[in-house]
Amino acid sequence: MINEIVKLVAPRRMEVFFQEENIDEDTVIVRPLYLSICAADQRYYTGSRDKEIMEKKLPMALIHEAVGEVLYDQKNEFKQGDKVVLIPNIPLEKNNIIKENYLRTSKFRSSSYDGFLQNIVCMKRDRIIKIKDIALNIASVLEPISICINAIEEFKNTANKNRKTIGIWGCGTIGYIMTLLLKKYMPESKIIIFGTNEEKLNYFAFADEAMLINKIPEDLKVDHAFECVGGKNSEDAINQIIKHINPQGTISILGVSEEPILIETRMVLEKGLKIVGNSRSGYNDFAEAVEIMQDPKMQEYIGNIIVETVEVNNINDIYKAFDMDLNNSFKTIMKWNF
Repeated sequence: MINEIVKLVAPRRMEVFFQEENIDEDTVIVRPLYLSICAADQRYYTGSRDKEIMEKKLPMALIHEAVGEVLYDQKNEFKQGDKVVLIPNIPLEKNNIIKENYLRTSKFRSSSYDGFLQNIVCMKRDRIIKIKDIALNIASVLEPISICINAIEEFKNTANKNRKTIGIWGCGTIGYIMTLLLKKYMPESKIIIFGTNEEKLNYFAFADEAMLINKIPEDLKVDHAFECVGGKNSEDAINQIIKHINPQGTISILGVSEEPILIETRMVLEKGLKIVGNSRSGYNDFAEAVEIMQDPKMQEYIGNIIVETVEVNNINDIYKAFDMDLNNSFKTIMKWNF
């Protein structure tokens, strides 16, 4: 079977590649329907990754957040027309201790493996999960939801039981989803969102409190915190967390920085803090995300951060979607008609 794959070959330049696909009984052929643009995709698209990394990874198909429709399953476990979420993490081994998303041998679509900008995608059957009663545009955002679920699960296993007040730094998409999920998982905790943009903070109606980072009272304390800022600004965010977190609190880091950052380790030691890194997600996280998003209210909240939906019929439409996303507060979705 010949597949058409749209690959980034240089910053802001894509081309169509034709590839022969090998199909076996463990392969399910899926047609992408809706795809969501992530900040990581933007770093490749705009060429803001290190030049050596760009040269090593390109050409490569972008996008790791997607929902699709089953076209063919040799075993008939998935029926033609079934709607499924696509899991971008590709584990090559099993480990009883290390999660699949942290194994160094795992591949990840739109990073170390072609992403979902394809006419069809050949998925291993354990890399898709059937969905129903979830709007397809909402389902395309299940991947970042699963990331937050992965982080919360680790938090529950790591953090002490003093969880009266939890702070989230970062008012972007991950900060939004994390705040929403923490309020669902821990309704008794006071959830405070800290950000730099008052207009974006207005979206966080479900939070107990929203606060600009330059207006935090000196005496405000949180028991634990999640850093969802990323980039060079994550340095300021983490150090502000260290200042306002109670002793022996846990700092869960989700933001990605391309450059090394400096943190105040003296206070980390003095307060006995735990710093936990979180990245990506696996099958179980996706399964829980699918279950959570059966709730119409949760879908309504996620729908609020879908700012643009772009119909994609050709490569120029992909450029349009990526360029629009650079100016959007939250998520840009592509309806895949390529």
